[in-house]
Amino acid sequence: MRGRAGDRSVLRRVWRWLLRGCLALVALWLLAIVLFAFVPVPFTAVMAERQIDHWLRGDLRYVAHSRWVPMRAIAPPMALAVMAAEDQKFSRHWGFDITAIRDALNHNARSRHIRGASTLSQQTAKNLLLWEGRSWLRKGLETGLTLGIEGVWTKRRILTVYLNIAEFGEGIFGVEAAAQRYFSKPASRLTAEEAALLAAVLPNPLSLRADAPSGYVRQRQRWILRQMRQMGGDAYLAQAGLR
Repeated sequence: MRGRAGDRSVLRRVWRWLLRGCLALVALWLLAIVLFAFVPVPFTAVMAERQIDHWLRGDLRYVAHSRWVPMRAIAPPMALAVMAAEDQKFSRHWGFDITAIRDALNHNARSRHIRGASTLSQQTAKNLLLWEGRSWLRKGLETGLTLGIEGVWTKRRILTVYLNIAEFGEGIFGVEAAAQRYFSKPASRLTAEEAALLAAVLPNPLSLRADAPSGYVRQRQRWILRQMRQMGGDAYLAQAGLR
């Protein structure tokens, strides 16, 4: 009897510690959401994951590099390009594109090639606070964090954070680092063609390269440029309150 009572006591203590750990993690996420509504993001979960992975493989030269810039220091075509490429309904949805999710589910049920439907808000939540990979647990956490971000941040803030933390290549995070690396200029001076090229690699920035674009990347760049024009160009950002 004493043995069973002792086992139950240990289990209760373990569950209490697990519950406290989960509550502490949720509190940390909520604090981060509130804090980063106002202050620059110094580092993200994805950046940390990439850095640690390289260190564990003995690569001490790798540095996850990012440099924060406000929206006013980012050329308007860059903001428009990522919306055209990744989330054309960004200014109108509340964090999720239901039509895109339904279409992706139907496509994935018929094809081996998985299609995503993550909005810029979802990608921001994942890149900022979660780990890489596909799992129902991560997707569930991403959903909750996206709702939190959409509830606290403005759309302009979400777009600003996304542009500063998105991965554009090996160790290159944020549009300022990408502009300096690939075009030797600040993000404020990016042209529409350069912005579209950077946006073209976003689906897989570790395989698709802006400095040595493949035929697919060039094709995608041209498609993004067409979408940017159809959306209304830079005037669209002002109309949507994103500049």
